[in-house]
Amino acid sequence: MLLALQRAVMVHVVEQPVEETTVADVLLGTIGLTGALILGAVILGALFGALLIGIKKTREKYQLEPVPDSEALKIT
Repeated sequence: MLLALQRAVMVHVVEQPVEETTVADVLLGTIGLTGALILGAVILGALFGALLIGIKKTREKYQLEPVPDSEALKIT
């Protein structure tokens, strides 16, 4: 008897609106990514260059010159 008197409850769920992605958002994202990649490349290049200069200075200091390619290959 009680089951017949109960009414169904209807619930309507309203979703939040999705924020649109504009062309400006995409461009700013790509510029940021490109800037980060360029910055990384510059830092790695500077580190590699400093390493090569350090190796050259160390060889000069301790007179550890490498064997020239012409002698290593026995080219006269």
